[in-house]
Amino acid sequence: MSTAMNLIQIRDGGGDANGGFYSPAKEKAANRGGYSCRSPFLWRLRKHIAAAKFKALVIVCVLFSVVLFFLRIDSLMGWSFDDSSSVSSPSRGGYTVLINTWKRNSLLKTSVAHYASCRGTDAIHVVWSESNAPSNELKAYLKRIVFSKSQKANKPNFRFDLNEEDNLNNRFKPIEELRTDAIFSVDDDVIVPCSTLDFAFTVWQTAPSTMVGFVPRMHWIAEEKNGVGYYEYGGWWSVWWMGTYSMVLSKAAFFHRKYLDIYTHKMPTSIRDYVMQERNCEDIAMSLLVANETGAPPVWVKGKIYEIGSSGISSLKGHNHKRKKCLNDFISLYGTIPLVSTTVKAVHASYDWFW
Repeated sequence: MSTAMNLIQIRDGGGDANGGFYSPAKEKAANRGGYSCRSPFLWRLRKHIAAAKFKALVIVCVLFSVVLFFLRIDSLMGWSFDDSSSVSSPSRGGYTVLINTWKRNSLLKTSVAHYASCRGTDAIHVVWSESNAPSNELKAYLKRIVFSKSQKANKPNFRFDLNEEDNLNNRFKPIEELRTDAIFSVDDDVIVPCSTLDFAFTVWQTAPSTMVGFVPRMHWIAEEKNGVGYYEYGGWWSVWWMGTYSMVLSKAAFFHRKYLDIYTHKMPTSIRDYVMQERNCEDIAMSLLVANETGAPPVWVKGKIYEIGSSGISSLKGHNHKRKKCLNDFISLYGTIPLVSTTVKAVHASYDWFW
């Protein structure tokens, strides 16, 4: 019997106080002390809490890494995009802002103040076609505001281009002593944020012979009779729905200064007469002119612009019908359709994740 007991029990060499036998399980239980009575539920709960904390830590680390990646994506990819190097370099010259205005001095003041603050602005010219010349008070105010708003050491030139008659063709007259090739044509009630404007200028620099702007329009053939096509003129909603365009309007667009000379001296006189008589469509005429010269489409730049005026020609009844008529009449005068449609849109990839 004692032999059997020795096989299943191992006596401690020194024994214990009670003469008991050594047991590893009993020793572990004794070392755990008070935890030996802990319930299995509490033990599992503690285990799950620890796992959840670890998972939360991992998620936080991953999110931090993602944010850091996007904040430093330019350097990680070897990109170094800086608008300032292209819009304010003396070798590139910046751009001239050409503002067309008509009896809206309050809007003109706002517009001049804004564009004077843009770092790419080299000069601001106001196309003035009113019968009365601008007052000395208005001239002095605008010169002061240009000086105060400009953030550059070399302040933009400012001047009025005065015209004796009210004629929409005036906005495209050649300008002497221009220091830039780039013209930004804009209405007095349109505000383009400076960062957006400077980006559009960099786009124009890649294609200086075409028009680059923010207000796209389109055309499409509506019917054909006896071999002659008749075209529809599509506004913004048509562009949005169809996803294509063939014009950008000169109410907010860049073009090369050479087109001022071509518009005034080389474009068919009948088109300028038409614009003067109808008091409309000078922007369509310019779009056709540039397309006819280049055989290329314009470039639409994605960017938010603000129209601060309450009314204009486009708000008048029958405006779209007149635009359609202008388009078809101009096409007949050209004897062809020079407009080229495109689906290309310029987007600033540093600011837009979803193109």
